[in-house]
Amino acid sequence: MSKIWLKVLRVSPAVLGVTLVICGAAYATETPTEIPTALQDQVPMIPGSAAVMSIDNPAAATSGENPANQPSSVLDQVKQYSNDGDADDPMSQVNNVSQLRDVQPGDWAYEALRSLIERYGVIAGYPDGTFRGNRPMSRYEFAAGLKVALDQISQLLTTRASNTVTRQDLALGQRLREEFALELALLRGRVDAVTARIGDLERTQFSTTTKLQGEVIFGVASVAGEDATGNDIDNATVLGHRSRLNLETSFTGQDILRTRLQAEGLASLSTSTLTPEGDLAFAGDSDSDLKVEALLYQFPLSKNTEVVLAANAGAADDFANTVNPYLDGDGAAGALSNFGTRHPIYYLVEGAGVGVRHAFSNKLELSLGYLANEASNPREGGLFNGPYGALAQLVFQPSEKSSIGLTYVHAYNNDTGTGSNDANLVTQLGLPAISNSYGVEASFQISPRFAVGGWAGYTAARVLGLGDATIWNWALTLAFPDLGKKGNLGGIVIGMEPKVTRQDSSLRSLGINDPDTSLHLEAFYQYNLTDNIAVTPGIIWLTAPDHNNDNDDVVIGTVRTTFSF
Repeated sequence: MSKIWLKVLRVSPAVLGVTLVICGAAYATETPTEIPTALQDQVPMIPGSAAVMSIDNPAAATSGENPANQPSSVLDQVKQYSNDGDADDPMSQVNNVSQLRDVQPGDWAYEALRSLIERYGVIAGYPDGTFRGNRPMSRYEFAAGLKVALDQISQLLTTRASNTVTRQDLALGQRLREEFALELALLRGRVDAVTARIGDLERTQFSTTTKLQGEVIFGVASVAGEDATGNDIDNATVLGHRSRLNLETSFTGQDILRTRLQAEGLASLSTSTLTPEGDLAFAGDSDSDLKVEALLYQFPLSKNTEVVLAANAGAADDFANTVNPYLDGDGAAGALSNFGTRHPIYYLVEGAGVGVRHAFSNKLELSLGYLANEASNPREGGLFNGPYGALAQLVFQPSEKSSIGLTYVHAYNNDTGTGSNDANLVTQLGLPAISNSYGVEASFQISPRFAVGGWAGYTAARVLGLGDATIWNWALTLAFPDLGKKGNLGGIVIGMEPKVTRQDSSLRSLGINDPDTSLHLEAFYQYNLTDNIAVTPGIIWLTAPDHNNDNDDVVIGTVRTTFSF
């Protein structure tokens, strides 16, 4: 045990290697000009905004404060005002005071509202048929409503309906126009600025059908341990990245054409640990070459059926539910390792091909897919004669907070890339193999802040011309959403990565043998600094690496920082 703590201390510099600074924004408010006292009892309403001033506190109508039910900015206020008075809304123009459900004949402003509706037609209601007369308003709302009233009066005068407009009305309107001249000017200026900005964005936008999404991962990791001969595993700290740009194009609003550009600059840790166990989900190549990593088209075939066509680098999670909702973040979020991200048998299905997802109901879903690793290479067998994986899966959701999956994968010449070296028969022997894998996955949301899940998997593999082998794996996962603050995530993974539990003598003679059991122990905490930056420190502890007690335990410390935009 003392050795393990020593290893943890040795990798701790990697775990503590991230510091970020958050800057706040400053806000300023204007000091409003109060409505003259002589006018306060003459202006009981806001034309067109469905709001009246409180007679008990007239200053509330002009306060610079922002109540909980008020918009948070001037533009939001204008937007709300516009929405409230939408001409398409049957209540946007009230013709009779009885149309307002919350205005009664006994109300102090009843006669004023009735008169304004009948004489000027400048009162608007909310979509639910209410007036909400007790709601406070801002000076901008008052100014906008005043403009509606003045425009209506001008229209009445133009149409020679001057008998409806009295001299007192005109005098009051002129005084209000002068009082709110500044607010009206500011409102016009800001709306003009927004209109110009929108026009500029429309002229310079990248595409009307394509969205650009980016994701960059900075990862630092360190390994401590010894191999079977007692030599220290290279424990040098490494720093790398995985950078992605997704171009997502929609032609109908329901389909997606995804083009992913990716560069990887962090090598697999198996070069140090000498086993695929514990490999990080965001690690891969170390050359940082930019490639078209994925190209797929997803579209609905019917209301309940979705089809995914992958031209390259498709994966099972593109068309199937991996039943690991909190931990499967494809390396950018959730679990840190390949093993903790999803059930290993899903990794047998990768490449180009087709996937179909059909929902029989909101509780039962079927996924079918076929992906070939070398579909574009005729020398490697192409789409049907080279390495491939075929998946069939049923997912049952008895409730919104629980899921159970039954998965079958038939694969040829494919490995999972997790577990021991011997469990990856194709890579270890350099010979083709056929495998049939069966898995059960489950996830249960016990409470809003705790979820438990896991899986168990069995693989029957046959190395062509040599013999058969049996491979097992299992895992228990614990997720703690919103741990510490909303949006954060804590996670624990305990399991056994793929292990050869039985093999024919012909395979044993070639060294295919996992004599012992290695446990994968992983813990991480994903902390969201902002909506676009998350830092995830974590530890992965492998006991008896490569399912061999002769190997000393390995500890991997890592910090993942994910930027999304």
